[in-house]
Amino acid sequence: MPKLFLLRHLKSQWNLENRFSGWVDVPLMKNTAKKAKELAKKIFRFKIDTIYSSPLFRNQQCVALILEYVNKKYPIFIHLDKGKMKKWGNFRATNKENYIPVFISENLNERYYGKLQGLNKKKIIQKYGAEKVHLWRRGFRFSPPGGENLEKVLERTVPFYRKYIEKDLKQGKNVLVVASHNSLRALIKYIEKISDKDISDIEVPFAGLLRYDFDKSLKIKNKKTF
Repeated sequence: MPKLFLLRHLKSQWNLENRFSGWVDVPLMKNTAKKAKELAKKIFRFKIDTIYSSPLFRNQQCVALILEYVNKKYPIFIHLDKGKMKKWGNFRATNKENYIPVFISENLNERYYGKLQGLNKKKIIQKYGAEKVHLWRRGFRFSPPGGENLEKVLERTVPFYRKYIEKDLKQGKNVLVVASHNSLRALIKYIEKISDKDISDIEVPFAGLLRYDFDKSLKIKNKKTF
């Protein structure tokens, strides 16, 4: 029975400072090792065949941190999007005894927050009102100024999921996805068939972990939230 783990990265420096991050490439906050160890114990009690993540540093840093607590395993980041990192950085996977392949794609990036990126969330709420800002952050078709709504995020994450991750799951592989809040919310919407309206109520906390157990046809047999 294939398993899918969805992990929201550990808290970043801009999460700590209450700023909109979006596609700004900020690091994780300090002192996250204890939480990374806890996550590693929950995830790697199962064999993980493949990991998917985004090129945002906070996501790749989270992958590297949790793998520090897995014996003899380290990540090799393999780029799937266009560019020389894809052409020159990839290799033909051979012996995976010591490493886990981590496939990287911008399609798993956080929602692009446009003109809000870098700004303080509390000040934006004071300026525009809590209801409007909530719709920008959680609504399906509401876009922040110059940014993406969740519908646009879904349009890039779900085709990627179908092309790569579903293929792995159908082959019986266990997959870990380490990504940001809204890319994960888009995947959850697709996997659980959540309506456009109800998705606004779905939240994944920092370092939040979900596990789906599927049957051979990829119907959900069990879901666990950590």
